[in-house]
Amino acid sequence: QQAFLLTFITLGISSIISAVNFLVTVARLRTTGMTPMRMPIFVWSLVVTTTLVLMATSVVAAALTMVLFDRLLGTSFFRPGGGGDPLLYQHLFWFYSHPAVYVMGVPAFGAILEVVPVFARKPLFAYRLAVLSFIGIGLLSFMVWAHHMFVSGMAEFFHIPIMVTTELISVPTGIVFLSALGTIWLGRIRFTVPMLWVFGFLWNFVIGGITGVYLADVPTDLALSDTYFVVAHFHYTIVGGMVTGLFAGTYYWFPKITGRLMSERLGRIHFWSFTLAFNATFLPMFWLGLQGMRRRVADFPTELSDVNLWTSVASFVIALSTAVFLWNAIRSWVRGPLASANPWRAQTLEWQVASPPPVENFEHPPVVTSGPYEYGTPTPAPALSAGGAAGR
Repeated sequence: QQAFLLTFITLGISSIISAVNFLVTVARLRTTGMTPMRMPIFVWSLVVTTTLVLMATSVVAAALTMVLFDRLLGTSFFRPGGGGDPLLYQHLFWFYSHPAVYVMGVPAFGAILEVVPVFARKPLFAYRLAVLSFIGIGLLSFMVWAHHMFVSGMAEFFHIPIMVTTELISVPTGIVFLSALGTIWLGRIRFTVPMLWVFGFLWNFVIGGITGVYLADVPTDLALSDTYFVVAHFHYTIVGGMVTGLFAGTYYWFPKITGRLMSERLGRIHFWSFTLAFNATFLPMFWLGLQGMRRRVADFPTELSDVNLWTSVASFVIALSTAVFLWNAIRSWVRGPLASANPWRAQTLEWQVASPPPVENFEHPPVVTSGPYEYGTPTPAPALSAGGAAGR
């Protein structure tokens, strides 16, 4: 266990250094004209994410160092026999681990909002409000950790404040959702594979968000804690929200990274097989949880066997759909059709250079004169007006 603790602490230090690198890069190395309100929304998502990493990882690294001291030096931070408190470790762990959910989630939100304007051919709806919502998510993520501990035996007076803040975080996450919907509304939608994943994200994440309300409320959480309802909610949030965002971003930026296009046919097969199998796997788990089926317990009532068999078979289809994605990525990288510099007709800076980008990106630093999503406006020119792109 000492090796695990030291490994975790080392990775935590690495994450903190990487977060500082990201933040300093955004703060100090923006090009001329790239004001904060002209930054792509995905960059804003990374700013919030790396801030969370910087702050929350420091806490869990300190907690694990305290565990190491208890084991090796005889201290009693968490050992009841020496006056320590095991619940203190849970508080420190979840103070990190709930923001860690948004470390995974906010980049996916950013990727989704980056893709939507390109394929709806509209400016991002409520861009400034979406930026503020990312910041709000970051702030509130540090105020909701204890909803994981409603059944832990912590002080009861703490339940209501945590329930309120957990409910409150649905407001900025809802704004992200509405920003995507507002951009889609009356847009000239191109149903490319990246855009299909946007719709998959909207469907799955709304289920994850609605079911999260029941786990934020103390009475229902006490009844549903440690059941398969939690398993289903978690997967609709992490996989249905974050992994679908990852797939949307991968299909979108793949031509820029590799210089080749992915197969649209295989991409559609991947999307539909994954989405249908994912919902077939995890929707029934809400019902299993309501029937009282416990997670982390191998045995369950025989009357639940048929539903468990169904979810097991559907989960294998998810794995097969992911194999389709891997085959598409490898095959396309090796011998896919060559991509033009800007196959999606996007306006952010990375699409103004060749695909894949040349080593130095631009021959001269570009000058940004407009926002990154000026689709359908009277002056929908590229986002830069000076400074040539290298390799074009």
